[in-house]
Amino acid sequence: MKKVLYLLVFSLFLFVLAACGGDAEETSSEAENDAEVETASDSEGSESEEAGNETIEKLSIGFVPSREPDEIITATEPLKDLLIEEMATLGYDVGEVDITVGTNYEAVGEALSAGTTDIGLIPGGTYVLYDDGAEVVLTATRAGLSIDSDDAKDWNDNKPTEDSDEQATSYRALIIAGPSEKGQELADKVNNGEELTFDDLNSASWAVMSSSSPAGYIYPAIWLDENYGKTITDLDNVVQTDSYGSAFARLAQGQIDVMVTYADARRDNVENWQGEFGREASIWDETNVIGVTPSIYNDTISVSKNSEIMDEDLKAAIAEAFINIGETDEGKEVISIYNHEGYQEATSSDYDNERKAQELVQSLN
Repeated sequence: MKKVLYLLVFSLFLFVLAACGGDAEETSSEAENDAEVETASDSEGSESEEAGNETIEKLSIGFVPSREPDEIITATEPLKDLLIEEMATLGYDVGEVDITVGTNYEAVGEALSAGTTDIGLIPGGTYVLYDDGAEVVLTATRAGLSIDSDDAKDWNDNKPTEDSDEQATSYRALIIAGPSEKGQELADKVNNGEELTFDDLNSASWAVMSSSSPAGYIYPAIWLDENYGKTITDLDNVVQTDSYGSAFARLAQGQIDVMVTYADARRDNVENWQGEFGREASIWDETNVIGVTPSIYNDTISVSKNSEIMDEDLKAAIAEAFINIGETDEGKEVISIYNHEGYQEATSSDYDNERKAQELVQSLN
């Protein structure tokens, strides 16, 4: 009887141990399952945060034709991926970046105003003409030049023009005489210290850019007004060209005697002058400055006020993206097509002098 009782107690003891072990295993298993669920939840939350970027199907960018359009399109192709990558880090997944070059400066301004272009790399003069539909977010910085004088002869005595070590937020426009007989006649007078008369200038054929181009029209018009009480529309022989490259080609071929352009434009056309344009001597030997305008505030990156996708957050992201791109080697190479070396934040009031310039041009016309 004692043996039977012993066996019963022992069996019950084993049963209790087995039950406790099963509960422990079940508790352990449940804990592991809970941990896995929590880990999965954390992982999904992290992925959700990473995937929380706002999606934009397309960002469109318009460039003005200050260089040959094909050259701009080729040079800015890497900007597409650079901008997509930067925008992704700033909360926007951009599906496509579309880059176009306007047929003229006004075309880009009009596209910004209409909202058909989201971002425009445009001069200050174009911006102030279209600031009812465009908003400036950045100003370009560029390398300063070795010459920054109001005296045309200084530019000729000290050429070629070189980079300086300082960054600049403004630049000059130059009135340049070419290798034609009339062009050389005007240059000789300037280099001999003689004052040009308006009759001298009016006897030459001129090439200008569109009327919203600061260096290609507005500031040369101001120069004529300040020095002669005249403007571009008072000149007898003026043609409007679609790019500075076209103007240099005409200058080289003697089709025009004088052109207006930004101060470092000859540096951009050194190779073309003896290559594509077929001249034997260098551009520095065959061209001379006969006029220097007041300083012009640098180009803008402006955004459309009427773009369907544009809001304050997107504007801020676009500005930051371009600043970041301008700080990389690859980005600097891309934006060098416009002689930009970087960007800084801008406000509308930065371009108040451009507004005054536009008012003067309108009154002169």
